[in-house]
Amino acid sequence: MSRLRFGYFMAPFHVPGRNPTAALQRDLELVEHLDRLGYDEAWFGEHHSAGSEIIASPEIMIAAASQRAPRIRFGTGVTSLSYHNPLWAADRIMQLDHLTQGRTIFGVGPGSLPTDSAMIGLNPTDTRELLQENLDIVVRLLRGETVSAKTRTHELYDAKLQLAPYSENGIEITVAAVASPTGPRLAGTYGLGLLSIGATLSADGFDALAHHWNVMEERAEVNGTTVDRRRWSLAGPFHIAETEAEARKQVEYGIEEWFDYFQHVAAFPQMAVSGARLNEMIDFINEAGIGVIGTPEQARRQVQRLWDQSGGFGCMLQMGHDWANPQDTRRSAELFAQEVFPYFQGQAQATLDAAAHARAVREGHAKAQLDAVDHMTKKYAQELADKG
Repeated sequence: MSRLRFGYFMAPFHVPGRNPTAALQRDLELVEHLDRLGYDEAWFGEHHSAGSEIIASPEIMIAAASQRAPRIRFGTGVTSLSYHNPLWAADRIMQLDHLTQGRTIFGVGPGSLPTDSAMIGLNPTDTRELLQENLDIVVRLLRGETVSAKTRTHELYDAKLQLAPYSENGIEITVAAVASPTGPRLAGTYGLGLLSIGATLSADGFDALAHHWNVMEERAEVNGTTVDRRRWSLAGPFHIAETEAEARKQVEYGIEEWFDYFQHVAAFPQMAVSGARLNEMIDFINEAGIGVIGTPEQARRQVQRLWDQSGGFGCMLQMGHDWANPQDTRRSAELFAQEVFPYFQGQAQATLDAAAHARAVREGHAKAQLDAVDHMTKKYAQELADKG
């Protein structure tokens, strides 16, 4: 297994009616915490309606977070490319690439909330078609090309970016996928990364993982591009504590509001969840394989399950969900870093082997230590006797 990266995917989710300023500050503080813990990536989403996912511009959040967290990489999770003039979207991400000194991943998708696209006169079919048109333009612009193109919403005349990328290899682009093959097809066509947001939130998403990679490889072969499993990120929900009982108690803080959002507010059936009572909700997360509310060991099993189903990927992203209060959420992230990361990053086995070896030879070494002490005690006593 190659070194697996770990990160956080914050749409975000916050309960409507509570202080949005404080919620955004908590998001930034969480990223600082993740940076100190050694997380590799943090992603912010783009949403404009429905009251819970309150970040309108992932670029603004990343610009703010990058000044607080100097090491971690940032992704737009995702920029709803169908809503934007592709020239200005590419121009903004190029500026952000410089502000973060090459730590930006440009995640793109069609937009997930119909209440967003409806406000600008687009339906879900429109947004998916526009994603393909706009992505082609953005890829060319970020490569330094001059582009003239017309879509149903915008027209470009000899458009060209005035900045070159900060990094020699340019800006990494990743396409979102839930269950359909649209994202993998686009990623394979252009040789981009893939972000499987619905990797666990439905049986279709989990079952489609291996198929998605096959689609990417097939499209890459047809178009003469290359795809890399290290640029494939999977997202799923976790909350862990020292015991499963503690974890279940802690998510009583906010899991009901999260379920209510996906069951009754967000018109996003790909993220369907089931359960009417608190215990039913918690059991559904664990028993349906959607995520983990439990212990680090359970979290390790879930990551391994996803690895086995997919055939291997590059980054495991925990979904932000506000199931627990901020203190318990930070502790969950800490436990994940301490007790899950090492098993997938080549760090656990070396210390386990060292401990096992020391255990196996302890009896012999302990006897030698006691013999040495006894020998020196007798020698010292003899020296004293000889002097007396």
